[in-house]
Amino acid sequence: MARTKRKINPLVQAAESAAPATKIYKTAAYVRLSVEDSGKPGTDTIEGQKALLTSFIESKTDMELVSLFCDNGRTGTDFDRPQFEKMMEEVRKGRINCIVVKDLSRFGRNYKETGNYLERIFPFLGVRFIAVNDNFDTLTAERTQDGYIVPLKNLINEVYSKDISKKIDAALSVKQRNGEFIGAWAPYGYRKDPDDKHHLVINEETAPTVRQIFKWRSEGVSVVQISRRLNDAGILSPSAYLYATGEVKTEKYKGVPWHTQILKSILAHPVYIGHMVQGRKKQSFYEGKRQTYVDEANWIIVRNTHEPIIDGETFEKVQQIAKQRKSEYHERLGKFAHLEHSENILQGLVWCPNCNRPMVRYKNVSHGSKLWYTYICPGHADDPARCPFVSIREDELNEVLFTAIQSQIRLAADLEDVVKQLNAEPGFRRQRSDAAAKLEAARRTLKRSQSLYDSLYQNYVEQLMTEQEYVTLKARYKAEAEEAERLIAVLEQEQHESKVYTAENRFLTEFRSFMGTDTLTKEMASALIERIYVDAEKNIDIRLRYRDEYMALLNFIEGRTAV
Repeated sequence: MARTKRKINPLVQAAESAAPATKIYKTAAYVRLSVEDSGKPGTDTIEGQKALLTSFIESKTDMELVSLFCDNGRTGTDFDRPQFEKMMEEVRKGRINCIVVKDLSRFGRNYKETGNYLERIFPFLGVRFIAVNDNFDTLTAERTQDGYIVPLKNLINEVYSKDISKKIDAALSVKQRNGEFIGAWAPYGYRKDPDDKHHLVINEETAPTVRQIFKWRSEGVSVVQISRRLNDAGILSPSAYLYATGEVKTEKYKGVPWHTQILKSILAHPVYIGHMVQGRKKQSFYEGKRQTYVDEANWIIVRNTHEPIIDGETFEKVQQIAKQRKSEYHERLGKFAHLEHSENILQGLVWCPNCNRPMVRYKNVSHGSKLWYTYICPGHADDPARCPFVSIREDELNEVLFTAIQSQIRLAADLEDVVKQLNAEPGFRRQRSDAAAKLEAARRTLKRSQSLYDSLYQNYVEQLMTEQEYVTLKARYKAEAEEAERLIAVLEQEQHESKVYTAENRFLTEFRSFMGTDTLTKEMASALIERIYVDAEKNIDIRLRYRDEYMALLNFIEGRTAV
């Protein structure tokens, strides 16, 4: 049977098309290190990564360095990293369309999440991704039906991370049982021995403060009063001391005042009578377990490993005082066990604007039968000069919040009616239809280019075209497919963003979902409230969610009605 010649597109002479202008990529360099940068020679450092990436980007004529993002001391096993999220926000705003990292492990060690970014998210957003040391560039990397081959390396990274974690966990457990200190920073009052980092020696700068804290407590001074005395005297808290001495560089530790929880931890820690106590918290990456507190019975305690700061008699006296106070507290709670308790529906949402700490919900009982709750800022108890007394009754706050949310729900209903009317106008419908048609056309072009590209090799093998025709058409169809993919990503992003101008706007859908609810619920508060600030004058600042979506909707309505 005679062979039928397959239909192929005619060649386009190179002279018929001008060379396209070189695209300049708005580039971000992303740097990550799992532990605080030690700066030791020969190790992977933040500065080393920065130098490598900036040098690489500067050497490329098609790249312009826009920003550098750095997550120091952040794990690569998930993407919950502040600077990474900030970078992705810039990507979504269209300010970055190329990301460069040292290697794939710096980007992430979780195979599934890393693969999702490389295979789906970045192509959707039109982002080029480069891992310098892996010689991986999504602009030039070959893709199979199953995606990129190189990201498989991340599976090895993830397995490697878990294997290393398991081995480290076992090694550290041995050190703990030998009484060797394995923490990042020595407990307040101690420092690491310069000759043996696993041994603790007394820090003569901070040990006197520890002795004073135990002395006051053994004399019956309350923990709140102790924190006030320390703050009034200008004595640095453990976190503030670490920052002041340069042991940590994270800004959140700067100026942290003494508060009750810090003192309770110090007063209960047997390290101050010379015993090494470790394993009070546990976290296991290779088992996929987050950090949890361990029962005291399972702590790893090795006695007499270092010089004590507090004598045993004083320490035991302080523990007895703590037990007595705890017993009295539970006894008071038991008196009102018969009263009905309510759920804390605003947990984590009410904050003090002065010290920027979450306020605590306290129970109040009057005449043994009347129960109500109050939100109070704990910062005032620790340091009145730093934070004025802030308090508000829960029922008063809930009433204000429910009224505010109800007004937003009614506003959402009104705006939805307006939006639906504007969406029904011929001009808007035509825009949507044109956008959908462009997207469908781009998808057809991609499918056609991929089909033609896939058929080339068989045509070449069967000698239906010359080698020059094969090479030329291969480059052409590949370029067409890549351009179609880029256009599809842009159009899909525009289509996604255009939902903000329809009834699918998140402000409308989220607030309208609570239409008819007659009371404030935990579900409503969590879904609609971002944060609540209450000051000393009981002024309430409510930060609702979906403000950006709301403003985009208003601008759309104003723009359409002004036409």
